[in-house]
Amino acid sequence: MAELFIIGDLQGATGFSSGTLSCQWKMVTGQAFHVVHGYEEGQTQVDTPSDGFTCWSHPIDVHYGVEGLQGWPKLSVQVFHQDTFGRNELAGYGYVDVPSVPGEHELECVCWKPSGASFLDSLSSSLVGGGRQLRSDALVYTQDDRFKLKTVSVGKVHMRLSIIVRGFAAHGVEFS
Repeated sequence: MAELFIIGDLQGATGFSSGTLSCQWKMVTGQAFHVVHGYEEGQTQVDTPSDGFTCWSHPIDVHYGVEGLQGWPKLSVQVFHQDTFGRNELAGYGYVDVPSVPGEHELECVCWKPSGASFLDSLSSSLVGGGRQLRSDALVYTQDDRFKLKTVSVGKVHMRLSIIVRGFAAHGVEFS
């Protein structure tokens, strides 16, 4: 069986209008990937940046047994803003495809959130808080009907991932 190791960290975020942020992350894979060791999801701590860069330095370490290439991993993120009352509100969604080339990779995950359909939605969101959210977060990393969404870009999540592969050559797969 071939093996895939994903080791790295969620370094932080930039460009979000609100400062006190945390991030929930999840690896999304096809049925050919089985976790041997590590966690496929997690959550960072809350950070209030002083220089515009939200710093999380949250580790990611997953070891997969791989039976096929279909369903290569994607890293899905949901960024949350914590208001002065301690409530967590959605600040943005995003995902990146995990690189299929072995080595160290610096990645930027561009995040977005659903925008209000009307002026009243926008006004309500700014006065009361909250805002529109997706019913299913699967819409973030699949192509299903995502083109129908009205969204606004909100910021970027910065990450560093090291990709290590083992045993793929025995199955006829070569990486360049």
